[in-house]
Order: sequence, then C-alpha cells, then structure tokens
Amino acid sequence: VEKAIKEKKKIVFTGHSSGGAIAILTTVWFLEHYLKPGKTLMSPFCVTFGSPLVGDFIFNHALIRENWSNFFLHFVMRYDIVPRILLASLSTVGQELDQILKLLSQKAMFPIQGSVREASTFYTSVMRNASAVASHAACRLMGNTNPILETVASFIELSPYRPCGTFVFLPGHGKLVVVKNADAILQLLFYSAQLCSENQLNAVAERSLNDHLGYPSELQGCLNWQNVVQLDHLEGLPLSSSGAAAGNIATNIALDDLGLSTRARLCLRAAGEHEKQKLSNQQRMDNKRQEIELGLAKLEEYKSKSALCKVGYYDAFRISKYEDDFKANVTRLELTGIWDEIIEMLNRYELPEPFESRKDWIVLATKYRRIVEPLDIANYYRHAKNEDTGSYMYKGRPRRYRYTQRWREHGLRMPVGSSAESCFWAEVEELVLLYRTADPGAFEVIRERTINLERKLDEWIRSNQISNDVFLKGSTFTKWWITLPIQHKSVSPIQGQIDREI
Repeated sequence: VEKAIKEKKKIVFTGHSSGGAIAILTTVWFLEHYLKPGKTLMSPFCVTFGSPLVGDFIFNHALIRENWSNFFLHFVMRYDIVPRILLASLSTVGQELDQILKLLSQKAMFPIQGSVREASTFYTSVMRNASAVASHAACRLMGNTNPILETVASFIELSPYRPCGTFVFLPGHGKLVVVKNADAILQLLFYSAQLCSENQLNAVAERSLNDHLGYPSELQGCLNWQNVVQLDHLEGLPLSSSGAAAGNIATNIALDDLGLSTRARLCLRAAGEHEKQKLSNQQRMDNKRQEIELGLAKLEEYKSKSALCKVGYYDAFRISKYEDDFKANVTRLELTGIWDEIIEMLNRYELPEPFESRKDWIVLATKYRRIVEPLDIANYYRHAKNEDTGSYMYKGRPRRYRYTQRWREHGLRMPVGSSAESCFWAEVEELVLLYRTADPGAFEVIRERTINLERKLDEWIRSNQISNDVFLKGSTFTKWWITLPIQHKSVSPIQGQIDREI
C-alpha cells in the first residue's frame, strides 16, 4: 500500500466472500491512517462480491459522517446467503454453519451429495432471523411506538450487523439494482430472497449457495452498466406493478425482478420517508442558525458591558444583581432549548449523519460553547449544585457541551479532551473549593492541577480561545490566584497577564 501511495496509484481493495469483509476493514484502516486533512491523496475504493456484513449501525453511521460511504461498493446476487448470514445470531445457525462453510469452501456448484438438506435448514434459519431484524427495523422506520415492540426485542436476540456503503443487487437477466440507503438495503437483503411458495424451499436454498459462487458468470453479462436502475426517491416507489407511473416503469420492473411484495415496497417507502424527514429536520435546524447567532450576539454585548465594570461576565452572571444579568439568563435558556433539541435529534438519529461534521455547525457550536457554558457553570456553583450533585465536570455537565466539544476535536483531529477551554471556570471553582478546605499552607494538594490549568490558560489566551476578562480585578480566578504562595506565582506563565490587568 505504501509503495502504491508513493507512486500515486489508485488503490482498490477487493474480495469475495470473507475476502470482501477483509477488504472493507482494510479500506477503513487505510482511510483512518492515510486520508487526513491537508494531505493530497487519491481516494481508495472498495469492491466486494458476496461479502458478509462487517459492522453495526454505528459503523455505517461513522462512514457516512466521514463522507467515506461512497468508497464502498458491494455486489450481491439475489439469493446469495452469505451477505445475509450475520443477520442471524451464531447461536441459532451454529449447527448448520460449519457444514455450509465446508460446502462453500469446496467452490463447487451444488447439489453436492447431502447438501440440499443442510442448505434448506440453514437457509430457513438465516431467513427467520433476518425476518425478525428487518421487521423490527421497519417498525422503527414507520414510527411504531407500541411498547410490545421493545418488550419482544428484549428477549429475542437480534443481530446488530447492518449494511454500509452502496449495494448493487443482481436479480438476474443482466440487470443491476443500485441502492445507497442503508435502511432500504437491510429490507432488500430480507425481502429479495423470499420464496414464492413453500414448494420452492429446496430449490431456493440450493440457489442461495450456488449464487454465492456465481458472480463471475453473472457479472460478465451486466458490467457494461447499461441496464442499471438506481433505487432513489424511495418514498415515491410504486406499491404494485399496476400502480407504477410512466416514469417509474424501469423501477417497477426492477422491483418485480427482485420479487418485492407490497409489504416490502412499503418498507422501502418508509426508509425513504425517514431519510426525507432527516433532511427536513436539518433544514429546520439550519433555519435556526440566525436565531442562535442573534442570541450569541446579545451575550457578547453582555460580556463587553461586564468587562467595563472590571468584573467579567462570568462573575457578573454568578452574582446576578442587575437587569442585564436577568436578560442574559433568558437568552441562555433560549439557546439551551435550541441546542438541546439538536442534540436530542442526533441521539435519535433524526438528522443526516454528516450534520455533526459540517464545518459551519462545528464553528457555530464552538462559539456557542465558549460563551454560554461559562454561564451554565456560574449558575451551577451559584446555586451550590455541586454540594448535592458533585463537581460540574463529572456530574453536572450537559450533553450539549460534551457533544459539541467532541465535534470540534473530531473535525480538527485533536486529541480527545483537548478542547476543554469552555470548562475553564469549572476547574477554577473546584480549585477554589479545595484550597479553602485544605489545611493552611497545604498548596501541595492542588499544585499539579494549578500548574496544569495555568499552562492551558496561557495557551488558550494566546490562541484567543479565552478572553482576557478572566484576569480582571473582580474575577473569581484573580481573587483566588493572588492568594497562592509567592514562590509559585513568581514562576507562573500568567503572572504578567494578571499584573497588567490589576
């Protein structure tokens, strides 16, 4: 790989069956190690044939968030059982799996003596499990809130494996059906391999093994890409052959070739509607950007006014004596409502995966965190919540700040926890409390934490991540710092900053 990179060659990872799974993981390894910001490098590509699934929902979420999903292309024959195997738990198919793997390793077309019975039993077990996974996922897509759904799921073992990347289904007759929506792919993996009748079980089970070895011959007839159907705009798919509009004839024929029932088409529609709703939610959040910017501008003005009084907005808000402090709190709560809604939608996966990696939102979230989180910390210690709940950093910090901090760290490839400048005041409050409760002269209790905080504060001030108002005469930080031992203060990197402000 390194030799190919030096020669500036296009790199394609590919494999069949378990080799396809290895190709997927190798491609992810390559992307993590070599495709980094600021580096000019040809993007890799991964092509698999009959590969089993390799990751769960979070794996797919991460690939889409990183804009890596388009690097993966997976070919799947209509009845190939291997891409569906991991939709079943090992405990339910373990007895037949060893025998099936031995049959597949012989790379011979079936039937092999005695293989039809094992194939039928194995096919039935896998598809029964796939049915449970697909049905559970479809209920979620359709917004089913019946508590029975979760009750059943709690004692039925559902596979966590999910598809990732683009799938190309081969229904036969030299056709290709391309699908990018992961929810739709999951439904297709189940519904496209269905029996038309129970009498077909042995034939379909046998074909499910033959298809796994039939990629070379099948692909030879269709890789000119002339007979390709893209299954997009899923929310508008026809529910039956007779319901297809003139422009959807090719799509409808493809759905028929995959043997999709009305129920299957409804599941695909639900996947499309879910994706459409995510985009709608994103547009709604984008429309709130102006409201967020306006609120932050109000707090910036409040911060400037407080600095003129030699207090700093953190301490002004902590004391909260004046009307401006009350207004700042109203603005803080308004912004909290917006950001809590965003974080909750992300938790429920109701926003597109790339949302949290968008540069404009990372910048806005960082600006919000730096100006508003100090107010939350001030409110926390003003009401002595630490006495009942514990320190802010370990017990009181809201998800909206933890999440948005990780956005920035991940987006800029920073070490985890290195963008904690908005938590400065929480550390100050804890150090003040420790110093007050320590034995007289016991500065050693907090020496290391103090030195570490001063070092980081010096870096944050130099990079404009924290403003100089922390050094104002009325600042909690300044009042505490000037009580520290002279020996420590004389070598502190921030001594000059405090001397200038005082």
